Amino acid sequence: MPPGGPESPTPARPDARLRVMDAAIRLFAESGFESTTVDEIAADAGISRRTFFRQFHSKEDVVFADHRALLAQAAEFLERSRHSPGADPWESVCDAAELVFRRFEENRALSARRYRVVNAVAALREREIVTVHSYERLFTDHLGAVVPSASPLVIVPFAAAVTAGHNYLLREMLRGNPDATLPRLRSELALIRRRMHGDAPSGQSGGRASAGRRVVVVVADSAAGDDEIADAVRSELAHADAADSADRHH
Repeated sequence: MPPGGPESPTPARPDARLRVMDAAIRLFAESGFESTTVDEIAADAGISRRTFFRQFHSKEDVVFADHRALLAQAAEFLERSRHSPGADPWESVCDAAELVFRRFEENRALSARRYRVVNAVAALREREIVTVHSYERLFTDHLGAVVPSASPLVIVPFAAAVTAGHNYLLREMLRGNPDATLPRLRSELALIRRRMHGDAPSGQSGGRASAGRRVVVVVADSAAGDDEIADAVRSELAHADAADSADRHH
């Protein structure tokens, strides 16, 4: 437990938190997560042990130090779009996902090191699942508030597909796939938006079927990973395309 008890960490400047996170992840990559101590992280980052615990709850917390800020940025972006005349809330969700991807792309080396560290530690993988769900929940809540007439059977799969598509390409980018780029993500998210929601104006309900609109519902096992979910969504969209093509030719 940190000195002074379990109080929430004291807010620190984003650059200061990132410096500590960079030092911690580098040490985790070199020496292993379990073998690296808080004292070693603090010394490497040039801060005291007490300062470390003012900023973070634990070693696990420091690994995901930037996610809280990214989630807040995405929430602020969606809130601004909510009050922007003519903004399409479905497109705004895709834009928020692009914002998050862009931040990771800007810090690619650090993000890739963290990806390797997280994959090696079960507790960190579990923490990552919770973090990913936070983004999906943000997207779902935003659409539910801005498009209250839309059916949850449209909103929930849409938010899940955007999140899974983003995470799939993010992991590919961190693995070094040169095709996993922001333009590729933008293209894939536009495809998801057209296939699952359609191009109806934002004021129209997402709950009724209409020309050009398709709802794809994918049921996945609770243990399924993002890659499996993304593959399942792609498969269902392909089946829907084939069915549409057959209908047009009869």
